Amino acid sequence: MDSKSLKLPYFFAVLNAVIIGLSFLFAKQALDDASPLDTLTFRFAASFLVMSVPVAFGWVKLAYRGKPWPKLLPLAAMYPLGFFTLQAYGLQHATSAEGGILYAFTPIVTMIVASVFLKEMTTLLQKLSIFVSVFGVVFIFLMKGGGIDWSNLTGITLLLLTCVIFAGYTTMARSLTKQFSPAEITYIMMAIGFAVFLIISFAGHAAAGTLHRFFVPLSSSTFVVSVLYLGIVSSLVTALTSNYILSKMEASKMSVFANLSTIVSMAAGAIVLGEELTVYHLIGSLLIIAGVVGANRLGRKKAAESMVQGKRAEA
Repeated sequence: MDSKSLKLPYFFAVLNAVIIGLSFLFAKQALDDASPLDTLTFRFAASFLVMSVPVAFGWVKLAYRGKPWPKLLPLAAMYPLGFFTLQAYGLQHATSAEGGILYAFTPIVTMIVASVFLKEMTTLLQKLSIFVSVFGVVFIFLMKGGGIDWSNLTGITLLLLTCVIFAGYTTMARSLTKQFSPAEITYIMMAIGFAVFLIISFAGHAAAGTLHRFFVPLSSSTFVVSVLYLGIVSSLVTALTSNYILSKMEASKMSVFANLSTIVSMAAGAIVLGEELTVYHLIGSLLIIAGVVGANRLGRKKAAESMVQGKRAEA
């Protein structure tokens, strides 16, 4: 695929990194008023309800009839269900710094999974670029004084599993975009996320006798704004754009863009929270950007030549 046709996927990939980078601020605010599970319930309620409006009015066409829609169920089981559940419980046993370091390895896991199941090929320079981007994130967290405490084995294991889950999601979604539109994939993901988190949250409150407190967080305007951002922008918009990107771009290339969210988080922390930015933040950011650019630019000529040779062979 030529560079012109990739402009929109690249734009959406950068946009997703910005949205995800800002989502950490909103998530922290939301968790001040509600538990992680209740926050996820309201988050996906917003996602599902907002997307249901254009679907109900016919502005967004969904056509599942005659398509293998059961294939979308394991996709939704991985993301959002598996990813957010493992992340929530993983962060209960590990620090946010450990979470940031481990999540940075997602592009490497995605590259491996995509090469096995999708036969996606990457050049040596592209592989090195992905490692450079990952190192940039790890470098920032290590210089901040954050490291990995291997005594938190439970938390580390759960957070590493989120990398595998997300890699599995991007790989499977990449394959399913040949049979479903981005909207069809996203709607199922949001619907299942909302239904399952709602049932689990209600069951938990019922068992604890706190059902009357379920809607209490909605009395906080900060919580409402945070949940609307997390649900509509950070979940729905990024899911739609991610599924679109995966219909146009290899999973390994898309996943490396996620590391740009670290730069956005740092900038947001400096602007909103007054956190200090240092030289190591700049060095790490440059490594991340260089890795993202390299993973998507290096080897393009070789890939194009391989595609041409493949077409000649078919002819």
